[in-house]
Amino acid sequence: MNQELDKIIILDFGAQYSQLISRRIRELSVFSEIIPYSSTIEQIIQKKPKGIILSGGPASVYEKNAPQIDPEIFKLGVPVLGICYGMQLMCKVFGGQVQKASKREFGLAQLKIKDTEGLFSELSSGLSVWMSHGDQVTRVPKQFKVLASTTNCLFAAIEHFEKKIIGIQFHPEVIHTEHGEKIFENFTYKICKCSKSWTMNRYEKSAIIDIRNKVGSRRVLCAVSGGVDSTVTAVLIHKAIGAQLTCVFVNNGLLRMNESRLVQEIFKKMKIKVYYLNAEKIFLNNLKGVIDPERKRKIIGKTFIQVFEMFLKNLKNSKKDFEYLAQGTLYPDVIESVAINGPSSTIKSHHNVGGLPRKMNFKLIEPLRELFKDEVRRLGINLKISSELLFRQPFPGPGLAVRILGEITSEKLKVLRLADLIVQEELQNWNEYSKIWQSFAILSSNRTVGVMGDERTYESACVIRAVHSTDGMTANWVRIPYEYLERISNRIINEVRGINRVVYDISSKPPSTIEWE
Repeated sequence: MNQELDKIIILDFGAQYSQLISRRIRELSVFSEIIPYSSTIEQIIQKKPKGIILSGGPASVYEKNAPQIDPEIFKLGVPVLGICYGMQLMCKVFGGQVQKASKREFGLAQLKIKDTEGLFSELSSGLSVWMSHGDQVTRVPKQFKVLASTTNCLFAAIEHFEKKIIGIQFHPEVIHTEHGEKIFENFTYKICKCSKSWTMNRYEKSAIIDIRNKVGSRRVLCAVSGGVDSTVTAVLIHKAIGAQLTCVFVNNGLLRMNESRLVQEIFKKMKIKVYYLNAEKIFLNNLKGVIDPERKRKIIGKTFIQVFEMFLKNLKNSKKDFEYLAQGTLYPDVIESVAINGPSSTIKSHHNVGGLPRKMNFKLIEPLRELFKDEVRRLGINLKISSELLFRQPFPGPGLAVRILGEITSEKLKVLRLADLIVQEELQNWNEYSKIWQSFAILSSNRTVGVMGDERTYESACVIRAVHSTDGMTANWVRIPYEYLERISNRIINEVRGINRVVYDISSKPPSTIEWE
């Protein structure tokens, strides 16, 4: 099917944002695919791309084992856009010079555009763009002209005089770059001449066919949590194979207040049978004494598999029937856990990716693995899932385990659940609540001195976190009005025993992550 579509190929050099580039292209209704930077010319030609994008990456082009590219790519007659490392590598191939920047650039910069044709068509002469680099081009190849500059980066955008080969030092894929979507639109439509042929309807049909072909007559066990990802996964697979799907909800003891009851009600309304397993004691026992967040995630992932396998032993003929375990894994989980296509840096292991045991009795089926959250929601709309469920705030797979710093205990979970409930109750009264990507409480491992009723207290500090985002890859902290923060703070300190101080996190992603662990 993909051979029939106009497509853009992204060569991945290990950028954390590679899939974000792909998503920006797909938002334009054009199919995009990420492949390793080491792909051969023959493999690239076989894809029949109408454009190629070279991603950023953590390496320096002048390092000994830095990822390289086959120069023949620039002879295919296909437009090429190099972003950050991709631009630097492009310059190296064409005889330019790349060096460590005298002043590193991480954050917003003002771009002055000298040529408003082509890539910058229909844009003003000045843009605010997102930079993230320690190296930069210090000499442009003689075949290239300069399109734009910043105060710290003289060659922020360049273009080959004769060929449609363009390099940019900034990142148009992140939401911080002003009119980044227009830059991709110009590259995709004006330069690559792509047509709009990729839609979520097409993705749904393709996914259903893939699921049926993969599963055949066998059965699938699907882990559901009541969150957007696992719910869309379950409904999609149910549409593909019907009664061959068995859904299981595991109460791991790390859920929000009243979550267990809510999940069961959600699936009852959708007429999808769900088995309920209370495994709280097993999870908390396995997490006892564990402080390191990476160990927490891996233990949770391993315990989920153990619980599923225990469940199957109690089902008749389950050993020969159940071969697949379905999960609502999204691509942000993947790229933050492992390097899939390139030499990317691991940010953290997600319980359902890097946290899974190497040996297990299931084959995984993850139909959303290449999608971002907003795409999953669009797919959910196609599947006629209620908007009330689809637009719930994301909740991490490891649950409150990654919002309690330090050891997990039943008492700490009770404290955090109540604090988190207060955050939600108060923010839901704000008319901007629906625009928040995530808002939640974190129980710090730090204890602080306080005074309550003329007596000294020495209790935990609670951190409030709220962010705006569209994909979870980047995020800005929410400017919550002081009166709401005041009410949240007063209620938590007065109503939650064990907390005597409330602070608000005003960090963005990057450099921080949305969750603390």
